[in-house]
Amino acid sequence: MIKAAVSQVLFLLSALLIAGCAGNRPVSAPVQTQDYSEQTYQIGVGDQLQISVWREPELSVAVPVRPDGKVSVPLAGDVLAAGETAESLAAKVAEKLANFVRQPQVTVIVSDPVSRDFQQRVRATGALQTPTSVPFRKGMTVLDLVLLSGGTTPFADANGTQLYRQTKDGVRVYPIRLDDILKKGRLTTNYPLAPSDVVTVPERSF
Repeated sequence: MIKAAVSQVLFLLSALLIAGCAGNRPVSAPVQTQDYSEQTYQIGVGDQLQISVWREPELSVAVPVRPDGKVSVPLAGDVLAAGETAESLAAKVAEKLANFVRQPQVTVIVSDPVSRDFQQRVRATGALQTPTSVPFRKGMTVLDLVLLSGGTTPFADANGTQLYRQTKDGVRVYPIRLDDILKKGRLTTNYPLAPSDVVTVPERSF
């Protein structure tokens, strides 16, 4: 499962580290919240694909991505699909078919994105009772994720909480007044979540 998904998580965590080292300052609030990810979908193990070759119906197939991350395509043979986008996989298949078909035009559609659940999870880390990684659900908020994590520890700097979001412009950081949310009912920073969001609660400095 889950080479492509793990790679995506590692990329996000690396981006967060780079953002911190660069002194990336939090911005006031998310401009808007989306119930989809801005990242290009990466094919994963178990995904069902429809691979179509224009004017070559005998080469067009509906196949699952095998546990080894590959799919089998007539004439092209086994092609590594995990970690590819639909566009990049289509290009790989077309390159292999070019030995047999003149100027093959290949289209790949992810008809059943089974691996999407892991790729689009939301995560809560830091000074929480149970750091959590759960599937994204439309309508989830910061408070929902914190409650699923069992709340903060006695050592949490709750009002220093930050939301990290991967956007087309890079990682954005949003401040969250979590103590105000939990103890005062001030919901101004109880932001709706988006796929792949990470909420981090720091510990207090003693």
